[in-house]
Parts: sequence; structure tokens; C-alpha cells
Amino acid sequence: MSSLLDQRVDGDSAEDLVSERRCIITFRYIDSRSADGDGGSLMSSAQLYDAIGAAYTVTRRTEPRIAEQIWTALGDARTVLNVGAGTGSYEPPGLDVTAVEPSAVMRAQRPAGAAPCVDATAESLPFEDQSFDAAMAFATIDHWQDPIAGLREMRRVARRVVVFTCDASDADLFWLNRDHLPEFAGLWAGRPSLTELVGAIGARTEPVLVPWDCADGFYHAFWRRPEAYLDEHVRRGMSIWARVGPDAEQRAVHSLRDDLASGRWAARNRDLSGLDAAELGLRLLIA
Repeated sequence: MSSLLDQRVDGDSAEDLVSERRCIITFRYIDSRSADGDGGSLMSSAQLYDAIGAAYTVTRRTEPRIAEQIWTALGDARTVLNVGAGTGSYEPPGLDVTAVEPSAVMRAQRPAGAAPCVDATAESLPFEDQSFDAAMAFATIDHWQDPIAGLREMRRVARRVVVFTCDASDADLFWLNRDHLPEFAGLWAGRPSLTELVGAIGARTEPVLVPWDCADGFYHAFWRRPEAYLDEHVRRGMSIWARVGPDAEQRAVHSLRDDLASGRWAARNRDLSGLDAAELGLRLLIA
């Protein structure tokens, strides 16, 4: 395994990569479908995060309450593989962790002392069968070109699998999709359903509630703090905006700004004001 771990990015090249990407990231958008326009294959997660990932650590960090749920699901694992590991959020402390991340820009932002990181994809993990006690993946399988193959690879190399994902079958659970970004549902067209993902590895599901003051700035995090979605720096930490494109993004932002100014947002979502956590379709798959 040592030869694989040698693929980590060294400090100097990490700084160069992030600096180079940061200067072009702000206004770059990604068409996540193939260029032939027929809704073909998704672009790879490496391509996506090489393009948008330079500003990732500004708003993305471990949310302790969600982390606790994930780490509990890992059970008594001592060795853990983190697939699509990004900058290392949610990697359990005190365990022997190996990370897999295909994006050079994301690998470059892993902090000093983070787990060793291998340049590989979920669909082709370079490890022997049952190499780890557990394999985990956080908010990444929606970027995999073949989620079923990736999950089966995780199952092959680990005795336990824990995956944080989204059940997109009822996108309107989240007001941002329902009222401002109908394109969200279209991103999942042709992708495996939650039921299919569960069946692929014989998993069970566990709901993940999003705290109102969630520290990790993922897409659903600001459900009770709508003004955050007006901040471009906040949005740049969410891959969804790069995937729907600038026209949809700007329309959604303008629509939300109008609703906040007019009081429509408060009127439509008055039931949220007293909630400490919300059910927005986020799930753990545990196998």
C-alpha cells in the first residue's frame, strides 16, 4: 500500500494548485452532462471539484452532530476508508483512516496531519478485498459516474459501509427546490434511486436531520437562514450551483431575494421558525 500512499500531494504543489484555481473559480460554471446535449454521462467528480473546489474550505467543515451520527454508524471499526474524501471533513479521529480523492485541488487542501490520501475513484478502488473494517463516503456519490459500482467497490474492500446521501424522490421537502430551483430534481434524472442504492449493497437507511445552525455549509444547511443563499461565497461551497449553471443560479437568487424582501418567504415557511432540526431527505446508508 505504500506505493499508493506516495501519490499524496506535497505541500508546495498543493499551494500552487489552490492558488492557480482560486483566481479562476469565482465565475466558472460546469455543465455536468455530456457535451452532446442528450443528458449523457455525468462529468467525473475529479473534473467537477478541480473546477469548483478551490474555495471549498471557506464554508465547508465538519458539523459535529452529523459527524457523531456517522461515527456511531461506523461501529467498532478501527481501520476506515474515506471515499471521495475531499479536504477530510468527517474523518473520524483516533482511527486508522485512509482517504481516496480523485481531485488534485481537493487533495491539495487537506490539512497537515490529515490521513494519507490516494488518487483514485470510487468505481475502481486500488485495495484488496476486505482491506478495511469500514468504508465511508460523505455527500459524494451524486458525483460518481456509476454510483452502484462505487458502492459495490466499497462493499468489496470493507466489512461495513456508511454513506451520507440524499433521497431526491421528494425534492420539494426543501423550500429552495420547491420555490426557486426546480432544476434540482432534473439533476437526478437517470440516476439510481435511493431504493436502488440500498439494494445494491443490502443497506438500511437512517434519516439525518439538519440542525438549524449547521456548521457545514452544504446545500441544505441554511434551511432556516435563507439569507445565506444570497451570498456568493456561501454558494461557491455547494456543487449544486455549478451543476445547474449560472442562469438557474441567478434566477433562484433573485427570486429568493424578492421573497425575503416582500415577506413571502416568511409566510410560506412560518412552520420552520420553531424547528431545531429539519427532515430534508438526507440519509445514511448503512450496510
